[in-house]
Amino acid sequence: MSFEISKSFKYLESSLQYRAIRQDLISGNIANADTPYYKSKDIDFENMLSKEASKEFNKNDNKLELARTTENMMPAIEEENSDEPTIFFRDGHLARNDGNTVDLDVESTELSKNNMMYNADIEALKKQASIFRAVIASTKNI
Repeated sequence: MSFEISKSFKYLESSLQYRAIRQDLISGNIANADTPYYKSKDIDFENMLSKEASKEFNKNDNKLELARTTENMMPAIEEENSDEPTIFFRDGHLARNDGNTVDLDVESTELSKNNMMYNADIEALKKQASIFRAVIASTKNI
């Protein structure tokens, strides 16, 4: 049996899971800063959270349908509906002479941003739990 404290509870839970995955990826990038031909990786974090939010809050994506002038035209390819995050290689960073694309300044900045957001998610969950406890405590006195 499962219950929800609020609609945002599952969203925050997913956010924590994706933040943990991102922490591991960024830590792996930093650990491989001296590995020749290593390409820095990241997670498509915002896309996964927006999918989770639209599932939880029943948002309509207002997708624009592809116009087909004849039946012989191929239909649009549907976006894959996976709950797994997309891991990609970060582009835009200059590779060093050994082909490594890890930039320690970028990685440490992303690591600290991810850590702050992880802590903010934890605090939001704590706040929800304290509200839930207060409601239970107030009903005991009735």
